Amino acid sequence: MSDNPNELENTPKIRTIRSFVVRSGRMTEGQQKAYDANWSFYGLNLEDGLLSYQEVFGRESDIVVEVGFGMGGSLVEMAKNAPEKDFIGIEVHPPGVAKLMMLADEAGVKNIRVFCDDAIEVMAKCIPNDSVATFQLFFPDPWHKKRHNKRRIVQASFAEKIAQILKPAGTFHMATDWEPYAEHMMEVMEAQTLYNNVAGKNAYHSRPDWRPLTKFEQRGERLGHGVWDLIYAKK
Repeated sequence: MSDNPNELENTPKIRTIRSFVVRSGRMTEGQQKAYDANWSFYGLNLEDGLLSYQEVFGRESDIVVEVGFGMGGSLVEMAKNAPEKDFIGIEVHPPGVAKLMMLADEAGVKNIRVFCDDAIEVMAKCIPNDSVATFQLFFPDPWHKKRHNKRRIVQASFAEKIAQILKPAGTFHMATDWEPYAEHMMEVMEAQTLYNNVAGKNAYHSRPDWRPLTKFEQRGERLGHGVWDLIYAKK
C-alpha cells in the first residue's frame, strides 16, 4: 500500500453506470497515421499514474481539464488562444483523439496533452487533488429518455469528484444545448455545498468569450436552439 495520501485519495472506484456509449474505435488510415505520429508528444497514459505537471509541460501553470472534447477543434483553439495555460483533454473515442493531436500539431500548439480513456478512471488515477484551475464539460450526451437519465455524467458524485481535483476557487464549467439537461445540471449543482454559482443562485452564465462556438453549436443557433452555460466555483 502506498504511503502517499494523494495516491490513496486518487484510488479508483468501481464504476457501475457509464455515461457514454463505446462506439467503434476504428480509425481511417489517415487518422491512424496522425495518431501514431503524434502520440509520443501529446499522449498521456492511464497506467503511468499520477501526473506531475512540471514533468509533462515543463512548467507550473493553470491547468484546464476538458472531458469529452469530440473532434478537438474548440479545445485546440482555446489552448492556442491561452498559451499561458496548459490543457489536458480526455476522450474515449480514438478518432477524436487522433484529430485533436493532428490539429494541435498543424497549429504548433504545444500546451495540450490528451488521454484516450474513460474520464472517471483518469481522474481517479492520474489527476492530483487540488490541482486543476478549470474543469470543462461541454455538450455531454444528454441521454434524452427518462429511463436513461441515470447515465448523465453530471450527478452529485461526479460534482464531488470534480471538487476534489479543483484548486480552491477553481471552476467547473458546463454547457449544453438540451434545456432539460441544463435544468438537471442546475438542480445537481445547486444542491452541492462545495461550490458557489458564479452567476448567482439558480442563474445560468452567459457564454464566455474564450469558449469558442463549435460547428455543432453554430448550427444549433441557426436553427434557433438555445445553449446554456453553467459555471460553479469551488469554495
